[in-house]
Amino acid sequence: MSGFPHRRDDMAGHPDAFEMRERYARVLGAHDVALVNGPIFLVGLFFAASPWILHFAGTDGDLAVHDLVVGAAVCLLALGFTVAPERMTGMSGALGVTGVWMLLSPWVVGRHPGRGAVLGGVLLGTLALVLGLVSGAMVRRANRVL
Repeated sequence: MSGFPHRRDDMAGHPDAFEMRERYARVLGAHDVALVNGPIFLVGLFFAASPWILHFAGTDGDLAVHDLVVGAAVCLLALGFTVAPERMTGMSGALGVTGVWMLLSPWVVGRHPGRGAVLGGVLLGTLALVLGLVSGAMVRRANRVL
C-alpha cells in the first residue's frame, strides 16, 4: 500500500474530481434556492410554532409537541436543501410525504382537534406537499440535464 500515489484524505488528485465538481455545479445551478428552500423553511418554522400561534397548545399538548418536532424536521430539511443540495436531492420526496402527514396529523395525533389545529395542519401540510412536489420536479429536471 505504500506505493499508492494518493492519500485517502486528498481528493484533489482523484481522477474523477473534475467530473464530480462539474456535476455538483450543474445540480446547484438547476436548483433554485430562493424559490423553494426559503418557503420550505418558513412552513416548517410556522408549523413548529403553530400550536402557540393558533392557540391549541394548552388544549392538545400531544399535538403541540408533534407539531414542534415535525416543524423542526421540515426546517432541517430546508437547511439541508440549502447547504448541501447535491446530497439532499433524494429527500424532496420525504418533504412531500411529510406534507401529507402534516395534513392528516390533527386527526391522527390530536384527540379532538380544534379549528386552529385543523386549519394549521391542512394549510401548512398542503404547502409542504406542494413545495415537496416542486422540489422533486426541480431535482428531476436537474438530473435530466446531468
